[in-house]
Amino acid sequence: MREAHDREQATGVDYYVSDADGTGGRLRAAPEDFRVRELEAFDYEPLDADPGSYAHLAFRATLRGWDTNDFAGALASKLGISRERVSWAGTKDKDAVTTQLFSVQGIAPDALPTLGEADIEPLGRAGRPVLFGDLAGNAFEVTIADPDTPANAARVTAQLGAFGGREGDAADDTGERRIGVPNFYGPQRFGSARPVTHRVGLALLRGEWQDAVRTYVCHRTDAEPAESASARERVAERWGDDPGALTELLPGRLRYERSLLQGLAEAGGYTAEDCRHALERLPSNLQQLFVHAAQSFAFNRILSARLERGLPFDEAVAGDVVCFADRDRTVSTGDAALAVPDPDRAQRVDADRVATVNRHVERGRAFVTAPLVGTDTEFADGEPGEITRSVLDDLDLARADFDLPGEFGSDGTRRAILLTTDLAVRRDPLTFSFALPKGSYATTLLREYLKTDPTALG
Repeated sequence: MREAHDREQATGVDYYVSDADGTGGRLRAAPEDFRVRELEAFDYEPLDADPGSYAHLAFRATLRGWDTNDFAGALASKLGISRERVSWAGTKDKDAVTTQLFSVQGIAPDALPTLGEADIEPLGRAGRPVLFGDLAGNAFEVTIADPDTPANAARVTAQLGAFGGREGDAADDTGERRIGVPNFYGPQRFGSARPVTHRVGLALLRGEWQDAVRTYVCHRTDAEPAESASARERVAERWGDDPGALTELLPGRLRYERSLLQGLAEAGGYTAEDCRHALERLPSNLQQLFVHAAQSFAFNRILSARLERGLPFDEAVAGDVVCFADRDRTVSTGDAALAVPDPDRAQRVDADRVATVNRHVERGRAFVTAPLVGTDTEFADGEPGEITRSVLDDLDLARADFDLPGEFGSDGTRRAILLTTDLAVRRDPLTFSFALPKGSYATTLLREYLKTDPTALG
């Protein structure tokens, strides 16, 4: 185990679990270097099904250089409809080639428009929209640009195999090896160049609506474009002036920041109520992301503390809470099956059942979990519970703080602490192929290999 990059520590990720030196290099030098295909788990009727009963048109889109939110907005604009009528299963970054599942309400298949760098395939009709999480996972093929020492990948793989409980296993005939890493949330959850979403979420949880808006608009880092950082600084210096005038200080690409300032201008000031009004103008998924990012930050801190205490990730200890595999979300990924944890099927591990539970964990039928804290979260017992309480105390948070209005509130859930996959590595060029369950991040695995500034992870 070695210390993580200081930028990662700002998101609660304190360690690498592999001691081996990294390969170096960078992700997403070109969109084709980062390919991701959703493993869908959504049922739909044929395209000619009655649109009165099945109002939502499901379609698959292969996108090059499109952010999911931007694509949804462009699609809605081309169709002349509200963006809220477009839904999707998972959010992806623009610096990639992605194959994703979407739905749009009240549109015929032949009305789907042509958009540049987007291949759209109508699939069928459904009685409800595609919802966030309507997928079992994602399959990745990632090529690393300009690695310094690609040979280091072999030693990292061996160490990650041991961490995942597969010490001594060799690669199979396909070149795949079972590995494991802590199931950290990756930098995209917080903003790769400007990790700020969790800061906004923490402000909201503490009832600091004004600080939440100012943080989102004005917080700057040296990793973001200089023009953006300078604009934020100018706005911060004049904070409290006419927000409509401040809007003009920001470049057009900072559209959500501009939206917040325009919301303040509409509301007439900077009161807590004005700031809440401004935040509620943002897309609903972005509103949700703020508190979800705060939950993710706390989760990362919990995992880092578990590593520091030397507790295992590939087996439960007394007091842990495990969840079982989702029977409806296990999908084939070629020769193997991808098991998806079901946080609603949870069980506390009593001391006399540790051995029994760990047999299920070893077979991939159960997963050790930690909480994404919300109003309904139940804490673990024993040392795992102590870790959670300590992290929340450090953050000055309590479960009741998550009882917020509208899109900002959260009941909480649980998440597996170990991320395992069958990984294939090719050396020329250095390429990684693997599949992960929904909600897990490719960068969480790849960071162990590159061991570089997280801004290089994209």
